[in-house]
Amino acid sequence: MISYLNGKLAWKRDNECVIDVNGVGYGVEISNQTLSTLPAAGEAVKLLIYHHFTESEQRLFGFASQKEKNLFERLITVKGIGPKLGLTILSGMPAPALMEAIVTQNTSALSGISGIGKKTAERMVLELKDKLFDESQPSVISGKAEGRNRHEEAISALEALGFSKRDSSQMVNQIAAKNADASVSDIVKQALASRKR
Repeated sequence: MISYLNGKLAWKRDNECVIDVNGVGYGVEISNQTLSTLPAAGEAVKLLIYHHFTESEQRLFGFASQKEKNLFERLITVKGIGPKLGLTILSGMPAPALMEAIVTQNTSALSGISGIGKKTAERMVLELKDKLFDESQPSVISGKAEGRNRHEEAISALEALGFSKRDSSQMVNQIAAKNADASVSDIVKQALASRKR
């Protein structure tokens, strides 16, 4: 299994690129987020890889950051969302807006993404609203797999969703004071609900 590719960018275009690793060109499917971070052709590049196997083919999906890869891996756990649609979702909405739409159960925003109908949007919300910030899974905010402090992760999640660092810290402290066992997901939901008021 391929975990990452480190080489020179041979070429890039919408949704794909080729990375030359010691004379072998690897075709990699990418999101618009990753595309925007790629250097010019001929320059050094490293992409994290999700290596997808089926009976008939192997495909490589590349990511510029661990948190984007982690978010992609959460998306493809949803029934009916495969790697290609997962990449389309990441290309269709910036990650903070996507996470907020899932947590706030905004299915109309999700169904506005090309290829996502109402039922798929509802399934995304149902299956991911409690798993998106699950501390037992690699982080979609920091990219870390372990050693995460729940309060720091909640603050980072709120900052990624548009809160200032000061407001994020205050909100997390207020919510944690009322419920010391609140998960990151619970804290984020409560903070977003209080912002809407």
